[in-house]
Amino acid sequence: MGLLDSLIGALASGQDGNAADQGGGRQAAMLSMVVAMLANGQGGGLGSGGGASASGALGGLGDLIGKFTQGGMGDVIGSWIGHGQNAPISGDQLSNVLGTDMIGNIAAQLGLSHGEAASQLSQMLPQVVDHLTPHGLAPEGGLGGIGDIGDLLSNFAAR
Repeated sequence: MGLLDSLIGALASGQDGNAADQGGGRQAAMLSMVVAMLANGQGGGLGSGGGASASGALGGLGDLIGKFTQGGMGDVIGSWIGHGQNAPISGDQLSNVLGTDMIGNIAAQLGLSHGEAASQLSQMLPQVVDHLTPHGLAPEGGLGGIGDIGDLLSNFAAR
């Protein structure tokens, strides 16, 4: 979990998360988008809230689990939620599960190519889901109140 831990450490120590010309800034922005995506679509991360839509927005962890299950990769996301080793996912597999619209939206917001965005997201998403489901279960009501990086950092600090 080194990438996420080091990124969270950098954010907690006050590095600028909007420095688009630095890799760490892009990763911080991606982390913010991922957290917003998992927090029931709140916080303006990927799309416009609510449930899944034609624009590729997700409405939370439940929608993400549903997309993985429908895409035949329920066991992969299940490993991220459950205890034990996180199963890997490639950028191409993630693009197939989430759709090119969602990956394209992330890429455009971060100034990355589609492949770079998918690759970086494939490294970050398993770690974030794993950290946000510490008891090995997806919360029934979704992640709800975790809508921004500050809430995420508070959640990690509480452990």
